[in-house]
Amino acid sequence: MDTQLTTVGASLARSDERMLTGKNAAGRVWKSGFEGLDPAIGGGFRAGSLILLAGPQGLGKSTFALQIGRNIAAAGRPVIYFSYEHDPEDITQKLIALEAGELDDTDQVRLNAVRSAFDDLWVSSLERRLEAVPSGVEALHRIASYSEMLFLHRSTGTRTDLEAMEQAIQAVRGFTGLNPFVVVDYLQKVKVRGADEEERTTAVVEGLKDLAIDLGTPILAIAAADKAALDTGKRMRANHLRGSSALAYEADIVLVLNNKFDIVARHHLTYDLGNAERFREWAVLTVEKNRFGRDGVVLEFHTRFDQGRYEQEGRPVKEQLIDERIFRE
Repeated sequence: MDTQLTTVGASLARSDERMLTGKNAAGRVWKSGFEGLDPAIGGGFRAGSLILLAGPQGLGKSTFALQIGRNIAAAGRPVIYFSYEHDPEDITQKLIALEAGELDDTDQVRLNAVRSAFDDLWVSSLERRLEAVPSGVEALHRIASYSEMLFLHRSTGTRTDLEAMEQAIQAVRGFTGLNPFVVVDYLQKVKVRGADEEERTTAVVEGLKDLAIDLGTPILAIAAADKAALDTGKRMRANHLRGSSALAYEADIVLVLNNKFDIVARHHLTYDLGNAERFREWAVLTVEKNRFGRDGVVLEFHTRFDQGRYEQEGRPVKEQLIDERIFRE
């Protein structure tokens, strides 16, 4: 019998079993840890869903995705992070700065200080080196509490295809006995055959969607923007995803980051010049598509890129933004 076939009766029985054992919600929803976002997307990221995270270059998409991964790992659930852009040591440095930044009340933690501690030529242990970073040692201890649940995969565009991803995900599931939350950083670099970028992107996004459904896990993929979305002062939307219309169509959730300064209505700047610098420190996250709840939700988060993180207390945007239209399927 075809293993892909099932009946509604079998599906109902599996659902009933999950509910009777108390595993239904806990096993099928992964919370992002960002306040305001989880309620907007149905409580968190759902099993079998594909989530796209997009935004202009340099706005901290990798930082946002890594922070979500850290939140899930710290909650005791495995995460696998496919990184085509950064090596494991660079990611580890960002995690230390993130944790130290949250722990330190003096606001003196800086990511560049963490990197300097790694690069210093004097011979010493990592813990000893981090003594010079405010809350650095405490950050290292905090990371140790979830370090075995956060798996980093050094991915390359010449080796890491969808098959390699599936093998790695299955390996993590074998190590932990749990389905991992998956991050792909980023989608357009996944190895795949195709005549042009649109064909390759379509193959990747369809393949990731199949993986999410087949393995019963959420996949969060960072998506690059096309050139039109990179113009200063232009608001990036779902239709600016680079490579294929299949991106927005296949995804269950589309999240788009923009810098608040770039997309706020100009009258907020004209009549209060002090707003300019304040707005530069905030990122606006728009839930452009959402199969599990409302779309059009717009939240803002304070950026702390000097500490390799976002502040997680999101709040609704009060100001008027340019181009308020959202993606509709």
